[in-house]
Amino acid sequence: MGKQIIHTPEGVRDIYGEEYDKKSLLEDKLHHCLKSYGYHDIQTPTFEFFDVFSSRIGTIPSKELYKFFDKEGNTLVLRPDFTPSIARAAAKYFMEEELPLRLCYKGNTYTNHISYQGLLKETTQIGAELMGDPSPEGDGELISLVIACMKAAGIEEFQVSIGQVEFFKGICEEAGMDEEDEQNIREKISNKNYFATEEILEQLKIKSHIKEVILQITDFFGSIEKMKEAKALVHNARSKEAICRLEQLYEALLVYGVEKYVTFDLSMLSKYNYYTGVIFKAYTYGVGDAVMKGGRYDKLLTEFGKNAPAIGFTILVDTLLSAIDRQKISLPGFFEQKGILYPERMWKEAISMAKELRAKGERIELIKERKGKEKKDYISFAMRNQISEMYCMKEKEWWKTEE
Repeated sequence: MGKQIIHTPEGVRDIYGEEYDKKSLLEDKLHHCLKSYGYHDIQTPTFEFFDVFSSRIGTIPSKELYKFFDKEGNTLVLRPDFTPSIARAAAKYFMEEELPLRLCYKGNTYTNHISYQGLLKETTQIGAELMGDPSPEGDGELISLVIACMKAAGIEEFQVSIGQVEFFKGICEEAGMDEEDEQNIREKISNKNYFATEEILEQLKIKSHIKEVILQITDFFGSIEKMKEAKALVHNARSKEAICRLEQLYEALLVYGVEKYVTFDLSMLSKYNYYTGVIFKAYTYGVGDAVMKGGRYDKLLTEFGKNAPAIGFTILVDTLLSAIDRQKISLPGFFEQKGILYPERMWKEAISMAKELRAKGERIELIKERKGKEKKDYISFAMRNQISEMYCMKEKEWWKTEE
């Protein structure tokens, strides 16, 4: 008989016990928050045709996709990203709908990261997509919803950083760069490699005033006033319009009363090329990565035949859960489990008591006594299984379990 396989492949893991309870509760709270804004559930397949996530769409690189073939020889992929899937489904089922669509989803994504990066290859995401609304108020709704989701998770100390890809694209267009040069510089700025950025700009013989703006782009960070300073430095209409859009968005955020959670950052440039305007990420203490991210993608749906603007975001549930744990936040509504310890002769009474407590909303686990086990053994079992207290039927008393 071959060696038993009890370990998971690299980049995936088992989740159980208290961690899974917390994750399920967090998902429920986030889902309720999305529904409170009028978003409707949609479920798309775990795998789709390769073309849904091809390089033309602008999602992650092909080498990071999990690809396989069906019996007909079609190339299929495990979804690495929900947005193209939702865009495809919206084009299929809501082609004639002219009024805004609000869709929300929950599920796992799969990305074949390079192993040394230490990232999970399977992650849970919950998100929302607003389709058919091109307005700054639509941008404001999504960012307000991100903030509401952070609060629903019990997190109070966080920041949503907002960028605008059109500002950078306008500068590159003014400089006469082709798509490859723009992508190259975008990558260097995203990686904070400013010496390489300067070197490329020198090679391209970019005009000095444009070069200065590109090299200063990381300084355009902070308040809306800082964005106005950036607008004064550029000469092209596309970049100026990008800042005007941020000013309009800020007005909407003031109405929502969430401006204190927001900063602006023009050096934020997403790896997803389908973003066309406002982009944003939410950060909190305890984790190095964003816990939520999103942006506007006004041209993506046209790839699937529907001409409609859109904006959306995704919540990285596993990362958010890590932040909650590291900040030692008690999830609002997380309720504890109790146990009933009974000798075999009292099994009927134990079931009756459990039924009564469950009817009151308690979580009850029935534990039958075993020969040779003492009180300390049952207390230890309870601690291992997140049972906060246990009723001993023989002794007619509650036992508290302590960490």
